Amino acid sequence: MAENYQKMLEDTINALGDRTPSLLLHACCAPCASYVLEYLAEHFSVTVLYYNPNTHPTAEYEKRLCELKKLLSLLKTKNPVNLLCGEYNPGAFYKLVSGLEAEPEGGGRCRLCFDLRLEETARLAKEGRFDYFTTTLTVSPYKSAAVINTVGRNMSEKYRVPYLYSDFKKRDGYKRSIELSDKYGLYRQNYCGCEFSKRG
Repeated sequence: MAENYQKMLEDTINALGDRTPSLLLHACCAPCASYVLEYLAEHFSVTVLYYNPNTHPTAEYEKRLCELKKLLSLLKTKNPVNLLCGEYNPGAFYKLVSGLEAEPEGGGRCRLCFDLRLEETARLAKEGRFDYFTTTLTVSPYKSAAVINTVGRNMSEKYRVPYLYSDFKKRDGYKRSIELSDKYGLYRQNYCGCEFSKRG
């Protein structure tokens, strides 16, 4: 039977009681981060990690970062939200996916990309002594929550930091992200990030 990642998230939140744990949240872009932050910053002290070496070209990477900063300046949240920028190193992504350039979206190339970004998130979460880590990626209807959560679980076991399971597209999360993007005038890109997804 398929895991209900939304219920797993709700169970974790319900068990928090009066605590407000720290969370390192990997974010790919402002639109995806919008609903996720609106939701999670009610329960966690969030630091957003912008780590996306897959994003191409450099101007696109910088534009997405600018829009994320814009969102953080406008979004009102119960608990504080900070921003941490990771290293922009496209070479690491290209080396990792070499030979998989022709893979369809959602295939092996994407899985390795999830590995790359969530491993860095888990590593920094351990280094920064965060209580949890997770990613905004499951808000997309084009990405498999099962694959992303499996990667998150693996990185949690490797770095010994609790992973916050999610399926943010549930409860109309994706729809809400579109509404918030419109509200704040956010740039919404028409491809995932890498040059191969742009071609597809």
